[in-house]
Amino acid sequence: MELNEQVGRRLRALREERRLSLSELARRSGVGKATLSELEGGRRNPTLETLYALTTALGTPLSSVLADPLGPPAPQPPGAAPVGGAEQVVTALLTERHESPGAVTDVFRLRIRAGAVQHSQAHLPGVQEHLYVLDGTAVVGEPAAPVTAGPGQYAHWHADRPHLYSAPRGDVEAVLFVRYTVGDGSEGSGGEAGEPGSELPGGAGA
Repeated sequence: MELNEQVGRRLRALREERRLSLSELARRSGVGKATLSELEGGRRNPTLETLYALTTALGTPLSSVLADPLGPPAPQPPGAAPVGGAEQVVTALLTERHESPGAVTDVFRLRIRAGAVQHSQAHLPGVQEHLYVLDGTAVVGEPAAPVTAGPGQYAHWHADRPHLYSAPRGDVEAVLFVRYTVGDGSEGSGGEAGEPGSELPGGAGA
């Protein structure tokens, strides 16, 4: 099944599970009703920002529309199309979805296009993002206090607030961990953004 069709099928199923009309989900997400209809029908290429707006309005992780609800995402073949076209600032390919009693963690292979900035709206309460940079220099996090991370370094920030992604000096290749808390969301409250240029011990994990 093509990505557009898979995403559309899951969006419609999630909307119907919540007994929302097209008009109501469009209103809650800020996505046009015509756009939403085309997405559900598999006739439009989804962008990350649109999918984040819809899944936030639906109260569910982004991976819920990118993965089979009965299990983790299927392994993607080399060259598999990521979410977002070449014109997008950020493109991402879901590689892993992990569920535990307290959280859902989505893992994406991420690319940030050189010289561009993406401003993202707040996601669900308690959501945190952790970025491990493979190549290039990323400037990410809260607009008032962005974090810079280069190859082998990592940054993290609270994504339930507006945040940005940019690559001022060439394309950035990275792995993004998005952690959604389950329950009261206390895990994601308070705290500070990741220390700029923090290195992960052994270069692994989030």
